[in-house]
Amino acid sequence: MALSGMTGFARVEGALGAWSWAVEARSVNGRNLDTRFRGPPGFEALDRVARDGAQARFQRGQLTVNVQARRSEAAGQTQVSVETLERYLKAGAPYVATGMVAKPSLDGLLALKGVIEAREEEDDAETRAAVEAAMAASVAEALDALKVARLEEGTALSPVLQGQIDAVERLTREAGVEAAGQPAVLRDRFARRMVELLGEAASEERIVQEAAAQAIKADVREELDRLAGHVVGARTLLAAEAAAGRRLDFLSQEFMRESNTLCSKSALSSLTAIGLDLKAVIEQFREQVQNVE
Repeated sequence: MALSGMTGFARVEGALGAWSWAVEARSVNGRNLDTRFRGPPGFEALDRVARDGAQARFQRGQLTVNVQARRSEAAGQTQVSVETLERYLKAGAPYVATGMVAKPSLDGLLALKGVIEAREEEDDAETRAAVEAAMAASVAEALDALKVARLEEGTALSPVLQGQIDAVERLTREAGVEAAGQPAVLRDRFARRMVELLGEAASEERIVQEAAAQAIKADVREELDRLAGHVVGARTLLAAEAAAGRRLDFLSQEFMRESNTLCSKSALSSLTAIGLDLKAVIEQFREQVQNVE
């Protein structure tokens, strides 16, 4: 399974006998799978078809499946309401008798409201079942097309995420190089302060001890090792067959936790700058991961 996004749209049209319909399926980001269905009256069973179909194809995202259907008017029957026509004739008879109005024409009478009645012809059970099955097939086709659209989004996201992971790896290496110089910097910094405070009485042994204690507190090797491990984990998830969105989201939080600790332990402006760059890239990664199924 390739990386899949959660945004997409698909439309499928179909027809059978007197019926025609259009199915639209769309999805946006969501923490869980949430499917909503709207369909024509009398075809309530399509709700279950849409929900089961979404469950079989997707794991996350807010999905909306909408089925619009109409029955051709030609499929119904029309008839003349004799009762209504006679009422019109009876009401107008006095005016015709006195010559106030001319005798009505047939087309004029048929155009009067209520004279022509359209009677909807109901489908038999076999016809309705066939139409419902055809609509269900269109729903499945639309969900398949939606899956393709989401995979296309995932294909576009993949190099972006890979590039951000590469940037995290590069910055982690740079941080390691900078961090290697922290012990010496801390020792020199502490030695200057001791000399300023105590002058010649400053003990070299005391300087070494205190500098070593500060260096231990400022040691970021553990954070750098964890960042390197998270890089490997992220690449594994991006190449995995299963949906990875939730785990990538969690991993982005772990990335940010380590980079925050790195910045808090930094004793060098150059290392802090790298840590801030790391946080910026990780935040971009986290935002993009929200689009991954």
